[in-house]
Amino acid sequence: MAQKSIDDCFRPSQPRMKHGKAIELLRERVAPVAGVEEVALAGAGGRVLAKDAAAGFSIPAHTNSAVDGYAFAYADYDPAAGARLPASGRAAAGRPLKEPPQPGSAVRILTGAVLPDGLDTVAMQEDVSPAEGDAGVIIPGGLKVGANVRRAGEDVAAGETLFAAGHVLRPQDLAALASAGIATPLCYKRLRVAIVSTGDEIIPAGARPLEAGEVYDANMPMLTELVRLAGADVEHLGIWPDRAQEVERRLKAAAGSFDVILTSGGASRGEEDHVSRVLDALGTRHFWQLDIKPGRPMMFGQIGDTVMVGLPGNPVAVFVCFLMYVFPLLRRLGGAHWFEPRRIPLPATFEVPKRKAGRREFWRGMLVRKADGLFADKFPRDGSGLISGLRIADGLIEAAEDVASVAPGDLVQFIPFSEFGIRSS
Repeated sequence: MAQKSIDDCFRPSQPRMKHGKAIELLRERVAPVAGVEEVALAGAGGRVLAKDAAAGFSIPAHTNSAVDGYAFAYADYDPAAGARLPASGRAAAGRPLKEPPQPGSAVRILTGAVLPDGLDTVAMQEDVSPAEGDAGVIIPGGLKVGANVRRAGEDVAAGETLFAAGHVLRPQDLAALASAGIATPLCYKRLRVAIVSTGDEIIPAGARPLEAGEVYDANMPMLTELVRLAGADVEHLGIWPDRAQEVERRLKAAAGSFDVILTSGGASRGEEDHVSRVLDALGTRHFWQLDIKPGRPMMFGQIGDTVMVGLPGNPVAVFVCFLMYVFPLLRRLGGAHWFEPRRIPLPATFEVPKRKAGRREFWRGMLVRKADGLFADKFPRDGSGLISGLRIADGLIEAAEDVASVAPGDLVQFIPFSEFGIRSS
């Protein structure tokens, strides 16, 4: 089993680490840590293959008919004038023709039936008419040799790798595995992730009416679903108070029971940010100040074999940092290949006349369909506590460090939420 660690190279020499460098270090240093198990296909959706899956035989295993109709030998057929052939025998899926077909005859055949020896072409039944006076059929001209026939191995050749280790199984992948007779693929076990909210001002949603200065815990339910979308199992460890001794007691008790502990709040260097200091005492802290907006304060570290991830406290910053860093981190720790979301270049409908140079920003964005195509619009406010922007957004607009301004019509990089399995509004 790979060690659950994040190398000391994460301790940056500069005050704030660039987004690209952070991703580069994660990709280089993070390796799968989960164990493996065989999983029944019915429950394998979203699981990560731990071993290459290869076809042990050709798919289809036999040359067969793609339609209901009549099979015949193209040598007995005139593609210009067609052919009148006697009919002999019948083949159905799972019930192949037992005797060789009579020479120069057509065989009634149904979809999926094995093509009888010596026959190589099938005419669709709606194109065939009965011959007068006998049991034969008239096949019209215009067919090509091999028409309506599925050749053995045309989908998958024997020995071909269907999916490599690290592939996340989708519904269509389960069909491919089943067609190859693979009933229990070897998969990585799901990561065990604990979620913690921190802060004396945080109370569970709906627990009681808010008092002055208090807020309901918006991060816990959001992170729960995000962790599940990343393919991991999740457990809540509640809301931890801003008391160093209590944070240390709870963190010490939790360490070793989970693959990852994910906290929100307390990751910076303020007087009440106890999580980072407790991590120093119990394990190793690789503190980041990321040069991004939102989400500058982030913390990565470890206590023994348990990875610690400290997110900011504001919900928008939590959401953005999870998608950009934690989602691919959990995928990789769980055995998958490093996940990098696709960016779609779209023309902007908005204007940002000037922005801070050298910082990467992630704006909440909406897709706008116009007569001349698809565009990206920007949520007008950038506050990291404004959940309304997340609620109406379809994705993130990524402004790289060298983007000084945006004018309507400029191409921007749009990251759809669907890349992470999140439905649009």
